[in-house]
Amino acid sequence: MQGESIEAKPKDYYKNKFRHYKCCVLIPTYNNSQTLRFVIDSVSEYSDDIIIVNDGSTDNTIHILKDFSRFHVLHHPENKGKGIALRTGFKYAVENEYDYVITIDSDGQHMAEDIPRFIDKLETEKSAIIIGARSMETTENVPKKSTLGNKISTFWFTFETGIKLPDTQSGFRLYPLYLLKNITFYTWKYEFEIEVMVRAAWNDINVLPIPINVYYAPGEQRITHFRPFKDFTRVFILNVILVFIAVLYIKPLQLLKKIQRIGFKRFFREHIINSNESNITKAASIGFGVFMGIVPFWGFQMVIAVFLAHLMKLNKALVLVASNISILPMMPVILYLSYLVGGIVLNKPAVLNFDKSITLKSVSGDLLQYWVGSFCFATIMALIAGILTLLLLAIFRRKPASVSFHQ
Repeated sequence: MQGESIEAKPKDYYKNKFRHYKCCVLIPTYNNSQTLRFVIDSVSEYSDDIIIVNDGSTDNTIHILKDFSRFHVLHHPENKGKGIALRTGFKYAVENEYDYVITIDSDGQHMAEDIPRFIDKLETEKSAIIIGARSMETTENVPKKSTLGNKISTFWFTFETGIKLPDTQSGFRLYPLYLLKNITFYTWKYEFEIEVMVRAAWNDINVLPIPINVYYAPGEQRITHFRPFKDFTRVFILNVILVFIAVLYIKPLQLLKKIQRIGFKRFFREHIINSNESNITKAASIGFGVFMGIVPFWGFQMVIAVFLAHLMKLNKALVLVASNISILPMMPVILYLSYLVGGIVLNKPAVLNFDKSITLKSVSGDLLQYWVGSFCFATIMALIAGILTLLLLAIFRRKPASVSFHQ
């Protein structure tokens, strides 16, 4: 069991808190009739505000839900996916003037006894998505694909948002609906839970973890609707899109806003002069950024640069700043010098000959000259930028000589 014990309070205390915060519990369900009744009964001990979305179940679900007509019960005529079920529940909750929603799966994996943890956290964090973090390492019967999937998802979430979480795939969450209702979402199955967290973080909504307990039934008893190939493929495609958006738009925009907010001088002091990183790391970051700004990975330079900077533990802000050496006014200079260096390396003319005798062979030769030259020129400029950075840091970050008050 992962969650620490919480102070025992009357269950009516939390029912009152649900009403006070205009909070409800949303239970999406699809063919989980074996556990559905138990989950609803357990949740109802803490809240009377429950929304159940039956996502086109074909088992006994619809008959079970007839016993819970006192709650908000919604039905999809056919299965549309967990993301659509959540979005249906969110829309209904907003229409009924709820400000917060706690989502809990209907397969019995989550413990309703952990609901008070979300309410207690809400008392101090009213503008955050709160995600229940499972202990995948210490819980019995955890499928290996779930552990691996969570590690991969957590890696990409950190890369896309800069936020480190122990668990990004838990479906036990609290959402501040009033902050999400103006964001348009595009996914409709399991990947929705990734999209909503990333898009929320990009909109300056904090994402915080709390420890929860979790139960995985033995393999022969476990019911799952996750289809590894199809669902992993959708998650992969979504992360590719989110990475491109993050690197090409979100991260540069955040960096620009930060520079505008604090001023370039302060940014220079904080990220170059006064940060805790070593001079070598800073110099390597700037040198690598210059290299990536010159090499001919058109349209993908920043994506590759930030991804590799993350793997190499470089300063991503400095890499992004330095990679902007390839701004439009500098491009003719970079292109010509790359071509010039390529001519020197390959012992070819340094001038492009666009005349009537141009052929596919000559064009391919010119491109080869440019590509070879660009990598060589990028390497030279990266070394120069890195060395200059080291020299400047050695001067500006030099510790003042100690002053003695004794003769």
